[in-house]
Amino acid sequence: MRGGGALAFRKPASNGEIVHGHAPTDTAALRVIQVERDLLAKNDEYAAVNRRQLAGQGVFALNLVSSPGSGKTALLVKTIQALNGALPLAVIEGDQQTENDAARIRAAGAPAIQINTGKGCHLDAQMVGQAMLRMDLKEDSLLLIENVGNLVCPAGFDLGEAHKVVILSVTEGEDKPLKYPDMFRAADLMLLNKCDLLPYLEFDAGLAVDYARRINPDLQVIRISARSGEGMDLWLDWIRAGCTRTARGKQRLAQAIE
Repeated sequence: MRGGGALAFRKPASNGEIVHGHAPTDTAALRVIQVERDLLAKNDEYAAVNRRQLAGQGVFALNLVSSPGSGKTALLVKTIQALNGALPLAVIEGDQQTENDAARIRAAGAPAIQINTGKGCHLDAQMVGQAMLRMDLKEDSLLLIENVGNLVCPAGFDLGEAHKVVILSVTEGEDKPLKYPDMFRAADLMLLNKCDLLPYLEFDAGLAVDYARRINPDLQVIRISARSGEGMDLWLDWIRAGCTRTARGKQRLAQAIE
């Protein structure tokens, strides 16, 4: 929660018990505590450290976010296979439990570190920073961060990435952007995934894109399918362009320091 807010507590009853209820009738019995501290400030500090490290090494970092079952990991596997060693890359996997996804990524040929959040519903910048310290990140490379499947919590947590990429599959509802606006507002690119299934579903792809752009008019959209390969060239070109910009930014930074 950012900024100030108010938490209201009822006074104890005369017998010492806490009085519970919804709308209190006696406003004099309320004690209001102003919450001034930005609860995400510490995360933002870690994110700034991550961003400086990534910029200094010329690493293009993407934070992939979606609902569970959207096809993030399958898309990552296809992306790794399509790049075929032409671009150095590494992956950070976020899940509440298991190393299943990291194992799939390693089998595809990329180094991966698994972060298990337990009861946590998202990755934070400190977790990612610690994972980065354990990785041999190459200069002028790509870092793909697969966040925990969740369209709510990850929206508010900066990890130090260059972009959030939200993945919406056609097996979900077209109105997901309206239901979870913070995520689509925070993203720079939406991958409309599993488009090979469109002939078999009552899903209006145009409407889904329209809803997403109502929330974020600047949102870029690529229709994609890891199974059929549709949109993969556009996705890979987008990644390569980002890597090129980041590498050039590293060079400018080095020149400025000199």
